Amino acid sequence: MKKVGITGQSGFIGTHLYNYLGIKENVERISFKDEYFTDQDLLDNFVSQCDVIVHLAAMNRHNDPQVLFDTNIELVNKLIESLERTNSKAHVLISSSSQESRDNEYGRSKKKAREMLIEWSKRNKGKFTGLVIPNVFGPFGNPFYNSFIATFSHLLATGGEPQVEVDAKVDLIYVLDLIQKIYEIIKNKEYKDEYRIAPIASVKVTEVLVRLSEFDTQYKQQGIFPNFKNYFDLCLFNTYRSYLSNDYFPRKYVLQTDERGSFVETVKSLDKGQFSFSTTKPGITRGNHYHLRKVERFAVIKGEALIQLRKIGTEEVINYKLSGDNPGYVDMPVWYSHNITNIGDEELVTLFWINEFYDPEDPDTFFEEV
Repeated sequence: MKKVGITGQSGFIGTHLYNYLGIKENVERISFKDEYFTDQDLLDNFVSQCDVIVHLAAMNRHNDPQVLFDTNIELVNKLIESLERTNSKAHVLISSSSQESRDNEYGRSKKKAREMLIEWSKRNKGKFTGLVIPNVFGPFGNPFYNSFIATFSHLLATGGEPQVEVDAKVDLIYVLDLIQKIYEIIKNKEYKDEYRIAPIASVKVTEVLVRLSEFDTQYKQQGIFPNFKNYFDLCLFNTYRSYLSNDYFPRKYVLQTDERGSFVETVKSLDKGQFSFSTTKPGITRGNHYHLRKVERFAVIKGEALIQLRKIGTEEVINYKLSGDNPGYVDMPVWYSHNITNIGDEELVTLFWINEFYDPEDPDTFFEEV
């Protein structure tokens, strides 16, 4: 059992990593709060509990570049001082950036921070891994801060118009791939002063915007699932849709009736997928699980249903009531535990669509009560 703590736990990468480690049976998470850096005793208590410390806490942007540089160096200094005060034997990992070689204070601060921890490891015979990471994107990043993809996705999802300022080619890694790699490094005890994380794609900014704009048109405006041409497409889509407001759902179908009865087009997909349906007795709940990569839709066509969602790591429960009298659907975002309950007096009929066939060897299904 590894006791793992994450400085910057509440940040973009930190939140994903903390939640991911929560599904690993061989990991105990040691909670971290930002205020620990302002209280020596709290910081020492945190450090002394950890077998592994992943140092993610850093400032990414600031109007004054010197403030950004000084802040990032101060955070590393405080961590090193605590490591030495507590005589810590923890495996320390730091997230540096591929911007290390660029002429800016952020890149210089990340390189300097990694070098400081290299010196700490040499002085104390410490276990250290210096991660040099490409540009990271994924669901729930802060627009105008974490990634241009977060900014583009947010603007498109909310009706804005993204603008390309510099059409550079960018190395990108999806946040799930990054945190899975970090976990493997921890598990395999890989110690390396400069550990370069490979990108999953190298694309121009305009190419990303074109693809996100296609997603916006097809998915949000037309209700069609896009064709995922490759893994990068899937990652972009899961990122884009994380910025849609909860008020976007439930969506209403067009109900067509004639003397034969009723007809509803449940899913229009430009990609392959698996369709299924279930019948559920009154009072019964199905689900209470979440996915890391799957794209999934619940469509109620008969009966009365309550669909509930809760983002992992939060307490807010989102409730949607649907009825077969006015058919509708709700899509399940990644990292949201979800369930469906028959709240009516008759049999509930639900259609399900998912973007991949069920694989018992890799089900991508993690159980947790909403």
